[in-house]
Amino acid sequence: MAFTAADVKALREKTGVGMMECKKALAETDGDMDKAIDVLRERGLAASQKKASRIAAEGVVTVYTEGNTTVALEVNAESDFVAKNEVFNAFVLDVAKTIAANKPADVDTLLADKLIGTDRTVQENLQDKVLQIGENIKIRRFEIIEGVTASYIHGGGSVAVVVTFDTTAEIAAKEEFKVMGKDVAMQVAAMSPAYLDQAAVPADVIEHEKGILLAQMNEDPKMASKPEQVKEKIISGKISKYYDENCLVCQAFVKDGDLTVQQYIDNTAKALGGAIKATGFIRYAKGEGLEKKSENFADEVASMM
Repeated sequence: MAFTAADVKALREKTGVGMMECKKALAETDGDMDKAIDVLRERGLAASQKKASRIAAEGVVTVYTEGNTTVALEVNAESDFVAKNEVFNAFVLDVAKTIAANKPADVDTLLADKLIGTDRTVQENLQDKVLQIGENIKIRRFEIIEGVTASYIHGGGSVAVVVTFDTTAEIAAKEEFKVMGKDVAMQVAAMSPAYLDQAAVPADVIEHEKGILLAQMNEDPKMASKPEQVKEKIISGKISKYYDENCLVCQAFVKDGDLTVQQYIDNTAKALGGAIKATGFIRYAKGEGLEKKSENFADEVASMM
């Protein structure tokens, strides 16, 4: 069966794959459109397997909310250029919607689910995108949060934050609450607290900090001879400062240094005539903990020559 340039164009529009790949697929299948689509899908699998060993530490982190369900999601690719790709971002959004709808237990379960709006799995659609975009793509992690949340995405998907709150639906619907919630989420993005509050800091972490502080004092000739109760008082003050720096609600509010984050939340609650309590947060930074691709410009030029 012969095929025309219009067939190649139609196949490209259906699959999003490049013109040359579409032409090759139609040539291999004698112009049969359905078989050509299957060929391209098979090549998507081959492409994803071939690229699977390549470092993917770029991409985006994002947040999607539907009703009372919020999803924090990270999808990685090889270059930050892909983060601006419309096809990639549409896929990421569909993955987030699929997670919100199906609530899979983990990434493997998600990959076996049907991608929302399609009759094919997330894995199969991901393989298509690998072929279409030409980079290794991986769904790294996600978290599902139920209840009242506020979120913030920084830098086009470099950092994503979700903060959870305990309050009434009536207060959560108010614009003042939404502004406050976003401010707190921005605080998490900017200051990267390790814990929500003092109670969330493990006892062994505090003991470790105390041990370091005591060792530092004993190494300082001016401090080593001080009575133990004086050292304890100094250490207690420094631990208080540790809380102020590392616990979200104890931190100085970045928009008003005269307030702590807790005071800012309390002031909003008072203005709205109810109670608001921050109960937790998630902070995803794109590619954190992943090996980054290292590039040496001189070596790259040498290899090209």
